[in-house]
Amino acid sequence: MRTFVPAVVAGLACAVTAASPAAAAAVFVELNPSTVRVGDEFALRASCDDNLKSATVRGEPIGSVTVEPEFGFLTATVRVPADTKPGDYPVALICPEGAGATGVLHVVARVEPSRGPATGGGGTAPGPVGPVLIGGGLALALAGLALGAVSLRRRVG
Repeated sequence: MRTFVPAVVAGLACAVTAASPAAAAAVFVELNPSTVRVGDEFALRASCDDNLKSATVRGEPIGSVTVEPEFGFLTATVRVPADTKPGDYPVALICPEGAGATGVLHVVARVEPSRGPATGGGGTAPGPVGPVLIGGGLALALAGLALGAVSLRRRVG
C-alpha cells in the first residue's frame, strides 16, 4: 500500500509534465502538397487551441486566407496566383488566441513538355512491321487449323 501512493504521485507528475509538449504540438499548419506549380491549388490544414473559431493564414503569394472549422481542423483551399515567381515562401498561421505556427510553400514554374519521351520503335511503330506481324499471326492460325483438321480426319478414317 505504501508503494502505491508514491507510484501514483510519480505517474501524475509524469502526466502533468508530458501534457505541456502535447498542448504545444496542437498548434500547426500543413500545406498539401507543399510544392505546387504556379496557378495550381493546394490545401491548408491547421489547428489552434480552439478549432471551433476561424483563424488566418498569411503568406506573400496567397495573401490573407481564412481557415474555417471542418472535421476537427481548420481548412481552406488556395490557388497560387499565376504571376507568382518560383521560390520558397513562408506561410504563417495566426490563431485567435494569439498562438501561431509557420510552414513553407515551395512554388515551382509550370513547364509543359514539348514532346513525349523517346522510348524506341516497338511493334506499334508505323511502317512494315505491323502488317508483317499480322500476316505471320494469321498464317500460324491457319496452319494450326489445317493441322487440326488433318489429325481429326486420320482418327475418323
